Amino acid sequence: RVSFMNNQKPQKPTLSGQRFKTRKRDEKERFDPTQFQDCIIQGLTETGTDLEAVAKFLDASGAKLDYRRYAETLFDILVAGGMLAPGGTLADDMTRTNVCVFAAQEDLETMQAFAQVFNKLIRRYKYLEKGFEDEVKKLLLFLKGFSESERNKLAMLTGILLANGTLNASILNSLYNENLVKEGVSAAFAVKLFKSWINEKDINAVAVSLRKVNMDNRLMELFPANKQSVEHFSKYFTEAGLKELSEYVRNQQSIGARKELQKELQEQMSRGDPFKDIILYVKEEMKKNNISEQTVVAIIWSSVMSTVEWNKKEELVAEQAIKHLKQYSPLLAAFTTQGQSELTLLLKIQEYCYDNIHFMKAFQKIVVLFYKAEVLSEEPILKWYKDAHLAKGKSVFLEQMKKFVEWLKNAEEGNQQLSLEVE
Repeated sequence: RVSFMNNQKPQKPTLSGQRFKTRKRDEKERFDPTQFQDCIIQGLTETGTDLEAVAKFLDASGAKLDYRRYAETLFDILVAGGMLAPGGTLADDMTRTNVCVFAAQEDLETMQAFAQVFNKLIRRYKYLEKGFEDEVKKLLLFLKGFSESERNKLAMLTGILLANGTLNASILNSLYNENLVKEGVSAAFAVKLFKSWINEKDINAVAVSLRKVNMDNRLMELFPANKQSVEHFSKYFTEAGLKELSEYVRNQQSIGARKELQKELQEQMSRGDPFKDIILYVKEEMKKNNISEQTVVAIIWSSVMSTVEWNKKEELVAEQAIKHLKQYSPLLAAFTTQGQSELTLLLKIQEYCYDNIHFMKAFQKIVVLFYKAEVLSEEPILKWYKDAHLAKGKSVFLEQMKKFVEWLKNAEEGNQQLSLEVE
């Protein structure tokens, strides 16, 4: 115990009372957007409506003002002229400016000039990208708080910024807000937005952007559930002068329906459902989704050929194909009631045999099988041979078909047997 006591160091005297950190860098800056707003508005008032001067002022101010902290305030001012309160109204007790999108002229040229201001600002200060995207999402949710003219300007500006890549199409999610959809605000806004977007680019570029964010199949959600039909969408946007958007949505719907049909068909085949049930199902889908017989016969061919693990030996695959296709010929026959459908099937067979090298020598055997099974008839086969064939493997397949075509031309129906045997 004595030893322990002797080893203890004497305590140093301490100052009593509280210590305060007074160094400048330790003081936490208080969040106060009012001062920031005053600086921006004063600068904009001095530049006036010369948007080149506005862009230069914003560029220079970024070095002095904290854009990162006050991004929302900055964008509120540039769009609405002042800080926005929840719901989209301008805060009463704040200073305002008329150098903003909402106070500008309502035309495409003016909005293109404003888009340049945002482009330059965001290119200069890359960290503002996320803040700007969040701002636009917020503005879209506030649409009901804006006048019709303000909404139109915002829609045109958004379309231009989507076209030049400043904004990502995911911001459109805000338009699916239930209240905006219900009151027709979303659809009306979308008309102006897509008009300026397509004007800057084209419908194909718009489609690519929508597809990237999985929004290519969601456009009908701009309408309430009871109006979410291709017919309603098409009528609304065609009357608004956006026929290309109507056609795009119609086509998307059709692609979706065709994919669904193919998937269901393959499941029915793998289960071994009776052909009469499959035919009934397909005919109902054709009617419901306005799918043509030519499209259906191509889907059936593709489905039939994908249900089998094909032999890799060329001499065995033809025999396997004939046996398999003989089984499915009643199904194909149900959807080759028109000459054009038969021709579509012939082109699909040609394409398949060319793309799958082991089938190159099986083409003629498949065509003869389908002729005997009344899936294909004389006229479409002759038309295919004469001028309707594809370039793929043309010389090989025409040579294979030469004898059979000659036989078709010479044969008198009912008194001559088909001499080309098909096992």
